[in-house]
Amino acid sequence: MSLNVLVIPEDFRKDQFILGPVVRRLVAEAGKPHARIEVCLHPVLGGINAALDWEKIEEVIEMYPMAGVFLLIVDRDGSDGRRRRLDDIESMACGKLGQARLLLGENAWQEVEVWALAGQDLPKDWNWQEVREEVHPKEIYFEPLARQRGLTDEPGEGRTTMGRDAAQNYGRVRSRCKEDVQRLEARLRDWLKDR
Repeated sequence: MSLNVLVIPEDFRKDQFILGPVVRRLVAEAGKPHARIEVCLHPVLGGINAALDWEKIEEVIEMYPMAGVFLLIVDRDGSDGRRRRLDDIESMACGKLGQARLLLGENAWQEVEVWALAGQDLPKDWNWQEVREEVHPKEIYFEPLARQRGLTDEPGEGRTTMGRDAAQNYGRVRSRCKEDVQRLEARLRDWLKDR
């Protein structure tokens, strides 16, 4: 039986171009290469406050009864408390979903654009740890690289190409993003091995 995975971004309008291909590869690596991956386009959460609101997430769960796995992926934005809030949402979802379905939350360190950057050949004068630790990597690193590569006119303003590149170079993304991508893949694999 095929697995249906719903990716819940804090705002799909740009994040979908990174999360769609990267999560497709992540789920494949976790053991489900033929899973159906869908990014939640409705309702539009439109930001971190809505994405961390249990009532909104509960509404999404109810709207998508065919999803077996929900992946709530938000930006960390330098907030140490973000993980605790995701843990709370996971606990509430567990009570609603039971054993047959799952919600996992992850905070992209520091923004999902870093996942796209992790799959790129970066300029030689960039230090990966500095990219990873920057609280505003979208403005400091992602947007300049998208402009340099002439990608700002495509859908997602560079996220389409760089998201696809990140999926193709997923091993690099996994090794560069241990605290979030690698962790999420391992958690999903652990849940799937009993199914």
